[in-house]
Order: sequence, then C-alpha cells, then structure tokens
Amino acid sequence: MLGRLLIRYLRPGWPLIVGVLVFQVAQSLASLWLPTLQADIIDDGVLKGDIGFIWRTGAIMLAISFAQILCSIAAVYFGSRLAMGAGRDMRGDLFHRVVAFSQREVGQFGAPSLITRNTNDVQQVQMLVQMSATLMVSAPILAIGGVIFAIRQDVGLSWLMAVSVPVLLIIVSLIVVRMVPAFRAMQRRIDRVNQIMREQLTGIRVVRAFVRETQERDRFEGASADVMESGVRAGNLMAIMFPAVMLVLNVTSAAVIWFGASQVQDGDAQIGTLFAFLTYMMQILMGVMMATFMFVMIPRAAVCANRIGAVLETEPSVVAPTRPVDAPAPAGRVVFEHVDFAYPGADEAVLHDITFTVEPGTTTAIIGSTGSGKTTLVGLVPRLFDVTAGSVSVDGVDVREYDPDELWTRIGLVQQRAFLFSGTIASNLRYGDEAATDDDLWDALEIAQAKDFVQEMPEQLAAPIAQGGTNVSGGQRQRLSIARALVHHPEVFIFDDSFSALDLRTDAALRRALDARLPDATRIVVAQRVSTIQHADQIIVLEHGRIVGIGTHDQLVESNETYREIVDSQLSAQEAA
Repeated sequence: MLGRLLIRYLRPGWPLIVGVLVFQVAQSLASLWLPTLQADIIDDGVLKGDIGFIWRTGAIMLAISFAQILCSIAAVYFGSRLAMGAGRDMRGDLFHRVVAFSQREVGQFGAPSLITRNTNDVQQVQMLVQMSATLMVSAPILAIGGVIFAIRQDVGLSWLMAVSVPVLLIIVSLIVVRMVPAFRAMQRRIDRVNQIMREQLTGIRVVRAFVRETQERDRFEGASADVMESGVRAGNLMAIMFPAVMLVLNVTSAAVIWFGASQVQDGDAQIGTLFAFLTYMMQILMGVMMATFMFVMIPRAAVCANRIGAVLETEPSVVAPTRPVDAPAPAGRVVFEHVDFAYPGADEAVLHDITFTVEPGTTTAIIGSTGSGKTTLVGLVPRLFDVTAGSVSVDGVDVREYDPDELWTRIGLVQQRAFLFSGTIASNLRYGDEAATDDDLWDALEIAQAKDFVQEMPEQLAAPIAQGGTNVSGGQRQRLSIARALVHHPEVFIFDDSFSALDLRTDAALRRALDARLPDATRIVVAQRVSTIQHADQIIVLEHGRIVGIGTHDQLVESNETYREIVDSQLSAQEAA
C-alpha cells in the first residue's frame, strides 16, 4: 500500500523529483570527489612541499564544497515542496472521500480514527517523502560510489567492506522487523487517545454533572500510558540501532587504520591514500546508516499508509447515479414502498416492510418508542443511507435515481441533535442558501421563533457561534437549525425530533407559524410528544421497526393500543379527548 500511495501522490510532482535527483546526485558526486583531492594534497603537495599545488587544489576543493552546499539547499527545497504537495493532496483526497461517506462508513471507521488518519498518519507518510528526498537518493550513491572509489585507492583493504557492510545490514534488518508491530500498535492507541479526548470535550457538562473528572482523567492517562508504552518499545529498538551502527562504524575505522598503517610502513601505500580510503569507508557506512534511518521511518509510514489506503479504497454505500433522471416539477410527495433497512453485519433489520405515502402540503408525524427506527426511517429520504429492500421516492422518482444536489434542494432536514458550525448566526443560516438576504434570514428566524433572542444579542445576525453551537442553549440551537432549513426553501421538511428542547408554548407557536407561512410545504415530523403531532394529517406508529398503526390522532386513540398507551402516558383523559 505504501508504494501505491507514493506513486499516486508523487507522480504529479515529477519536475520536483527531477530537481531532487539532479541536486542530490551533484552533491553526492562532490562528496565522493573531495577525498581524492584531499589525498592528492597530502601525497603530491604536503609531502613534496609543492605549495602552489596545495593552493590550486585547495581552491578547487573550496569551490566544490561551496557548490555542494548550494546543491544541498536546492535538494532540500525541492524535497520539501514535493513532500508538502503530496501531503496536501493526500489530505484533500481523504477529506473528500470521508465527506462522501454515508453514516454507515463513518460509523465503521469512527470519527476519532478518521481524524487521526487525516492528520497524524498523513504526516508520517509526508515525513517519509521528505526524508527520502534528502537521504534516500544520496545514501546509495555514497555507498556504491564509495565502494568504487575505495577500491581504486587500495584494493588490499577492500576486504574490510565485505565484512562490515553485511554485518551492518543484518543488524538493521533484525531490528526493523520488530519495529512494525510496535508502530501498528502505536497508531491504534493514538486513535484511542483521540477518541477519549473527543468524548470528554464533547461531554464535559455530563462529566462535571456526575463528578467524574477523576475517573475520566484516569481513563485518559491509561490511554496515554498505552501510547507511551508503544513509543518506548519502538524507541528502545531505535536506541539499540544507532549504537550498533556506530559500533560497526568505529570498529571498521580502527581496522582500516590498523591494517593501513602496516601498508604505509612497508611502503605499499601512501598516507594520503590511507586517509582517502578511510574517508570512503566512512561514506559507505554513513550511506548505510542513512538508509538505516530510512528503515526506521518506513515501518511506521507503511502502517499509516495502510490506514490511509483503507479509507481511500472504501467505496461509499450511497453513490450518485451514473445517469440521473430528469427531475420532475417539485411537489413534495414522498412514498415509501415495502422498505426494509438493515445495517451491515446486523442480525436483524431495523425497518420491516414500511409502506406509506406523504401527500404534498400535508403533515405526517412518526411516533414510537425509543429504538423503533424513527430516525433511520426519515434518514432514508435524503439518502443518508440507502434502503436494503423496497424504494423511497420523492415526486415519483426513486431517490437513488436523483442527482444528489437536486434531491437535497427539495429536502430540508433538521436533525435530532442540532449542530451549528463555528462562525456567526448569519453564516450558519446561509448554509441553507448562500444568496439569502438579511431580510430572508430574519423572516426564517421569525417563523422558527428565534427572532426575539437573536435581536437581544448585541451583534444580532453577526453574533458569534462556537463550534457545535455550545455557546447557545439547546432550545436556541434547535430553533436556529430550523431557521437554517427554512432559509433553504425546500418542498419537504423533515423534523427529526427537532422540537424536543422547546417548551410547549414555543412548540405550539412554531407549528402555528409553519401552518400560516408555509401552508404548501410537506412536513414529516418525528416526535416523542403527542401534543406536537396530534393535529397532523396522518400519524404513523412504529414499533420494533414495523408500522403498527396509521391514521389521525382521533382514529388511533380509538383503534390503536400502542398509540393509546403513548397518549395515556402523556395526556390526561380530558386533553386526549
């Protein structure tokens, strides 16, 4: 997966790759040339007393060193641009794929894991690209070129390379093999830390209300300790690796000096040649050591690449049709025909044989016990997920055959958990329609019974909203969410228990405003309160994912035992009548 991911995201940056290769090769060749010039200065200049040769050769070495610095800077620049561009594209593709996911795929991965994959995991792969651009190119050139130049300097000492390099590779391989499981465990545990932290920040009021700060702190510290344990295990392996590499490097240096000194003493080699051979040996081992550093990063990047690839290769279960139908004129008619729905891997379906029709301009209410499938049912209309059997149609067309944008323009969804984005009241309302004027916003706020409290704010429409709407009350969040749907001007409104945080008077006023100002709009209302739905044109009673009753309030009170039990639990006999 790592290889496929790198090919996919590095291919657009081929000019930068060429730049990295050119400058890294130039830098490495300069490094290989300098020891030979150093040997010439010692053997042909210092030992012979040729000052002019020393000055000329020294000037050449200085110029090469300066060029080497410039090449190094250019290579790092191109490598950084390449890595940052690949990371940007990877994050963008991950984000677009996640946005296309239905609730089924989001639940499969989990929000904390998706956040980690789009941040920490991408960063690990990005870092591998950057380090590869600065180390991986020069390492083999130094190692292979060093072997060639070292043999040219002294064949008699070349046997040391045949011993030291394989020993170094064996040590590195044994350590790297043990790093992969450690890094895989670390990424899973980082997911867990993000999950706990996200839960605690989102549910901070619950934590404080139940005085669970100590327990939550202990839970977080336990997850953090698990990450530390994985990090220590991987760190210990890295701590073993570098001393082992340095041990081989130093023993090899001592061996070169030991055996080379004997050759110099016997007159079989010159001092400059010995120093050049020693330098080349160091370059060979440094090349291997740089490759070793890359081997440390590759296992973790490979684990991260697998996690990224798992998201990119997961196809959304809700996809746009290849050939969307021509949309009919908007009317607001919704039809469920023998609809079943089951989550993947579930033993039992959530919905069974759901059939009913919502006529344009009418109000259909859905009521039932907790877990009866009400939210799942209304989520099928805007295609938050697709039916597993049967069909859902809007204005005579199966929702799976609509262009998604066209379908969503016809539907205004107010979910059970009202969510507002960070910004202002105006920016949140304009999620419904970017072109909406201030008058349109105030009109929607008036219908949603939110105008009064917005006018009381000093900034009014420009009043700031925190992420999730945490700086306003639950009832205010619901009313602003309803106003956002009203700004959208759809033909079908879906209110998924979105009046639950409103007091009875506000609830009644809002419903009266909807009747008066939007008489032609189709409304599907999920509710727990009978007072919210008793005037609906039809009420659907769900129990265990099945329809057990359809009718008006009066009809169901007379004929449906399940509905009557709900009514009796909430209303007095006089109110029910």
